[in-house]
Amino acid sequence: MSEQLHALERRLAALESENAIRACMNRYMFLCDELGVASPLDELANLFCEDAIWEGKGAKYRDTFGGYRGREAIKEMFALYMVEPVHFVLNVHFLTSELIRVRGEHASASWVMLQTSTFASGASHLNSARLTIEFRQEQGQWRMAHFVTENLFSRPVAFWNNSVELPVPNKNVE
Repeated sequence: MSEQLHALERRLAALESENAIRACMNRYMFLCDELGVASPLDELANLFCEDAIWEGKGAKYRDTFGGYRGREAIKEMFALYMVEPVHFVLNVHFLTSELIRVRGEHASASWVMLQTSTFASGASHLNSARLTIEFRQEQGQWRMAHFVTENLFSRPVAFWNNSVELPVPNKNVE
């Protein structure tokens, strides 16, 4: 019975770890969506391990974003977006195709991301990327250790929100 109990404890710990990793990514995406001068930059940076790596992969993202080594360098990269006027007038990240694999105090995860953005210039963009992230427990908290974003597609769009009424079936039809 003792071995069964230990197996259940390991499975429960893995499920709790997956949930903590998912919460870390959720908070990261929320903070990125709201990135501006009043953003809690220290909180955003603390989602990463002290020696974390953040990198753009593939020609488009490598050349656009580059790579950063260490929490402080990652923090400085995000600080570049904390300007007036705000860089992102609209920024929404959507994650799908999640896969999280926990191995003790380490985990690997991947998502497909869709990002809709409108910039201070008025231009809007639709991007999709594959996120591949290594997580590690540091000081009792799951944090990102190696964040890789690889562009799948990018394209400008004319605008997101239109004042035209949404088409709905006629409610007055009897």
